[in-house]
Amino acid sequence: MYQILMVKKAFYSLLIASLTLSSAFAQEPEPTPTTPEPEIDPLEKFNWETSGQGKIGSDATIDIPEGYRFLNGLETAKVMGLFGNLPSTYEGMIGPDDLSWFVIFQYEDSGYVKDDEKDDLDADELLETLREQEEASNEERRERGLDTLTTSGWAVEPNYNESTNNLEWGVILESSDGGRNVNFLTKLLGRHGIMHTTLVCDTEALQGTLPAYQELLTGYEYNTGKTYAEFEDGDKVSEYGLKALVAGGAIFAAAKLGLFAKIALFFKKGFKLIAIGVIAIGVWIKRIITGKRADA
Repeated sequence: MYQILMVKKAFYSLLIASLTLSSAFAQEPEPTPTTPEPEIDPLEKFNWETSGQGKIGSDATIDIPEGYRFLNGLETAKVMGLFGNLPSTYEGMIGPDDLSWFVIFQYEDSGYVKDDEKDDLDADELLETLREQEEASNEERRERGLDTLTTSGWAVEPNYNESTNNLEWGVILESSDGGRNVNFLTKLLGRHGIMHTTLVCDTEALQGTLPAYQELLTGYEYNTGKTYAEFEDGDKVSEYGLKALVAGGAIFAAAKLGLFAKIALFFKKGFKLIAIGVIAIGVWIKRIITGKRADA
């Protein structure tokens, strides 16, 4: 009898141990493989406008066609920071949905720029002047740890559209790191200053992009009271003209406007980095006008 009780006791001990192990296994299920969350394009975190009119600072507007997106100035500054640019002030940016190219707006209250030099934009002379200023601009770039740039020629020679009061040109720049890029610029002249408009795109895509870019700019309009045609005697007049806008630098004719270091373009198929060759932001022109070292 005693032996039977011992067997039963052993049996119950084994049963309890079995149940305890089963409970332990039940409380610790095998981990389920997790699917990593998809990466979110950082550009999609900004407050893009996709219809209507975009307000370019307090000076102008631009139509936002279907298939395009627009950012205000504050949001544009954040994007430029994301792209690795030095801090600066922006009025806005616009481009197609895939941002395969885009346009940056920056305003300079330089005063009214007279267009009396519109028939004297000698491309060869201006190119020679740009090259003469390269050392001054490259000095600034070296101080900032940036690659130096050489002007190799015109992508589009300087030309002035009298009906729209737009000055535009494209310059081919070669970088000391072996890069070759195009800066295409449009100066939209207004009553009180200039809207500096920079097209950012691949060098190879420039000619194919220009028609869409120029069509896009037909939707640009200065606000009432600020158009070029509304100039009145007594308004502030700029200290420089059309030739100086070109000769003063490949990007901006005012040193107070920012210096692009590098621009990163996000494409549907990945990330692509291009240097858009930005030089001396008008370092030369400020030295000529004021005799002082310009602040970038």
